[in-house]
Amino acid sequence: MSDSENLDVRQLIPMERHRTIFATWQGLPGGKSFVLINDHDPKPLYYQFDAEHKGQFSWEYLESGPEVWRVRIGKTG
Repeated sequence: MSDSENLDVRQLIPMERHRTIFATWQGLPGGKSFVLINDHDPKPLYYQFDAEHKGQFSWEYLESGPEVWRVRIGKTG
């Protein structure tokens, strides 16, 4: 994915969302990011990233609901 490409997971079933998001993040080169589009605050996803990839990701809210959340998730280094 190129920098700032969108990943809209709203149409995916919930059990597929985190797997798809992490696969997308794993495929990023260092220093690149994508914009996650979701139908709820992905705060639990942030905690999972922090637990599994502490210091290796960036997280920036671009839009915070109430119907759409957009978060730029990047890979550092």
